[in-house]
Amino acid sequence: MSKLVTACTAGALLMVAGSSAQARAERRGLTLVVTMTNDATANQIKVYDSRTRTLLQTVSTHGKGGAAGNARGVKQFNGELFAAVNNGSNTVSLFRRDGDALKFDKLVTTTSAPVSIDFGNDHMYVAGATTVDSFAMDRNEVEWKDGTTSLELAGGGVPPAGSTAQVGVVSGRQLLITLKTDPDPGTVDIITLHDGAVTSAAPKAVSAPDGTLTPFGFVVNRDGTAVITLAHSSQVGLFRDGAFTAVIGASQTADCWATRVGKYVFTANTGSGTLSRFVATGNNVFVDSSIAAPVVTGGSPVDIDANQGVLGVIDHTAGQSHLSLWTVNEFGELAVSGSPIDVGVANANGVSIMPPADNDRR
Repeated sequence: MSKLVTACTAGALLMVAGSSAQARAERRGLTLVVTMTNDATANQIKVYDSRTRTLLQTVSTHGKGGAAGNARGVKQFNGELFAAVNNGSNTVSLFRRDGDALKFDKLVTTTSAPVSIDFGNDHMYVAGATTVDSFAMDRNEVEWKDGTTSLELAGGGVPPAGSTAQVGVVSGRQLLITLKTDPDPGTVDIITLHDGAVTSAAPKAVSAPDGTLTPFGFVVNRDGTAVITLAHSSQVGLFRDGAFTAVIGASQTADCWATRVGKYVFTANTGSGTLSRFVATGNNVFVDSSIAAPVVTGGSPVDIDANQGVLGVIDHTAGQSHLSLWTVNEFGELAVSGSPIDVGVANANGVSIMPPADNDRR
């Protein structure tokens, strides 16, 4: 009998422990979706629950918006840090995660009007109108600016206003920045890093291929190749070892923004109001689905991001911005997640899917 009681007691303890573990898992943080109102005088961010699509929070960025024609104007890091550009104030706003809310931390000043952000190599990188800056980080804390250099066009000279599209980390030694300069093909600047910091060396400025226009949004694959949209010629290019190695037709009009889910690259196509899905190898890029999904509102996309099996798109229609969400499975198939959200402003810009913080994940 005593052995039976002991066994039952042990089983009960295991059940309690299992229930406690399940409860802890159920209490894990939410996956947040964050966008920026981009107001030219009083910029704000809006934070939504990705599952219920409920607005959780509206917070001032303590700066002025006004960014346009850019990608990655907002960016999260490790589920714990969030950054947003204040294009009209030459600052980037930093927020720290506090449970399922974001708490304003501080502003950092940039050397030119900021438009795009990326994280990597223990640094935050900010591409602006004419420069790119690096900021050293200690874990999830942005500290001081430790590098900057000027951007250049492939034909020489400083990019005109509105040219900078996106910054992205390639490796511990390089960044890429896309510059759009219609009617010229456009430029991809290769930025040299040293110990993660931007060096003062002039970038290597690579022209987009003849017959193409407007290198814009891009993703960097694990092998170091980059899939870059060539938006105004409705093409997609593969960029490797400092050069475009392949270019294909996108099958949709004005593919501008890009995000990656595993081996799949999704583009948001402004002219067609659709999302497309691509697959890249080390040498080629292929159209996997020309219309992976339509933009539900019929609006024009202005940014895309994906994380934790959630894909989000911001789009514009007349006088209104919308946030649309999809779930993504392991085959890159999209399923609409609820109805689109009216953001309540005309010119929202940027979307970032923010997973539970590292210390909340199981």
